[in-house]
Amino acid sequence: MPAPAAAPDSAPRLTARLLLRPYAPDDAEAFFTLIAANRPRLRPSFPAREAAASSVEASGRLLAQFGRDWRSGRLYVLGIWHCPGGRYLGDISLKPNWTAPVTLEIGYYLAAEAEGQGFAREALAAAVAFGFDTLGAARLLIRCRPDNPRSVAVAEALGFQLLPVRPRPSWLQRMLGSGPPVLYYMLKR
Repeated sequence: MPAPAAAPDSAPRLTARLLLRPYAPDDAEAFFTLIAANRPRLRPSFPAREAAASSVEASGRLLAQFGRDWRSGRLYVLGIWHCPGGRYLGDISLKPNWTAPVTLEIGYYLAAEAEGQGFAREALAAAVAFGFDTLGAARLLIRCRPDNPRSVAVAEALGFQLLPVRPRPSWLQRMLGSGPPVLYYMLKR
């Protein structure tokens, strides 16, 4: 299945406590501030994003790229805001593989002070609905580092099933070392 001919609706998605929406240009400062305050925690799982958000200006360029990615079907990134106060909490993204069966890989992070309050589960539930209902995915995939039990718990709470552990390919071991294997979780429609 090729990427959709038209970009999916970018209207905000509301949950009981959250607003999820694509980033706007004026979100760059909040985005940068959150990344800067959480760099050591985010670097292992989101090294490219952490590196790209080196300043407010660089963050603005990254958010503009997210908009282009949304329109092209390459990547769907939703910022997460707490309602009603509008505090920026983090984001969740869906990266499609449009080859049948369509699979979307989901990644998410929150500011440290937003963890442990159920926000990640709430955002993931909204992303699951978006992935299956709007984007037409057959399955959703989440990669978790074994040293991130909260991310594992979020995936499992939403019904994602752990796949058999795969050893790192030798080329990746040479690049990243022989650390613990990444855990893969899948949810099928």
